[in-house]
Amino acid sequence: MIKIFHLTKIYPNKFTALSDITLEIDKGDFAFINGQSGAGKTTLLKIIAAIERATQGEIIVKGINLNKLRRSKIPYLRRSIGFVFQDFKLLPYKTAFENVAFALEVIGMSQREITKRVSNALHLVGLEDRHNFYPLGMSGGEQQRIAIARSIVNDPPLLLADEPTGNLDAYISSEIMNIFKNINTRGTTIVFATHNRELASRFSTKVITLDQGRRVN
Repeated sequence: MIKIFHLTKIYPNKFTALSDITLEIDKGDFAFINGQSGAGKTTLLKIIAAIERATQGEIIVKGINLNKLRRSKIPYLRRSIGFVFQDFKLLPYKTAFENVAFALEVIGMSQREITKRVSNALHLVGLEDRHNFYPLGMSGGEQQRIAIARSIVNDPPLLLADEPTGNLDAYISSEIMNIFKNINTRGTTIVFATHNRELASRFSTKVITLDQGRRVN
């Protein structure tokens, strides 16, 4: 699913976010990128999602060499990659249903298919009774569930998650992790960035540890 060879990312200010990273994540893995703040976890996810480009090295995602991928093709790649953020990134003036549906509207899907897919996604995260609620009227855990539903509504084979439990308490975090586990059981490959070693040890099939931009395990 993902193959990375000697990847390095250096920003224009000369800061090296990643240095000589080599790793492989197989189809169906629940892989954790573990490390403290500043370790390079978010940068790695952004490169996998083609949000940023590597300075050096090679990265292959779903058989596509991202170094050779034309910019015009990047939006099509991203349709097959779900992304969950720590801060939710929901649209505050859209309902839960509308937030999830937006991901399908932008690619021109029919309203009938959108309704079906959004309803299924909200059911999967246990929020089928919140479809008319607005984000500001929901708890942090509910908002993160909406964000997860949005990320999987297009049934992507690859799901990236950047510290999605970082702002949640232990009980809600456990509920969110069970949702991710269920998604993985359905066949989705998950790459999950976290500083929480306990989560990594409990749920992962593979743990990749970063420290100041370098792989240490």
